[in-house]
Amino acid sequence: MPSPQHDPVNHPSHYTSHPSGVEAITITRHMTFCVGNAVKYLWRAGLKSPSPIEDLRKARFYVDEEIRRLSEGAGANATPAPAVGKPG
Repeated sequence: MPSPQHDPVNHPSHYTSHPSGVEAITITRHMTFCVGNAVKYLWRAGLKSPSPIEDLRKARFYVDEEIRRLSEGAGANATPAPAVGKPG
């Protein structure tokens, strides 16, 4: 069995390459889906793909989605929904 640092399913290199050594899931599991994904793309910008700009655009997409969700709900003071989906 591969060591955690070399496990391509549960701990691929772009999950464990942040200079802090912390995996994004450690932080994002406590967030809504869209906020967690935005943080994930910011956290790993340039580590998974060769373009940090692409990762930043993906983060912006998820921030915009969360703003839309909150705006359509109870407005800016809406309580965020619990996180769903498989973080990664």
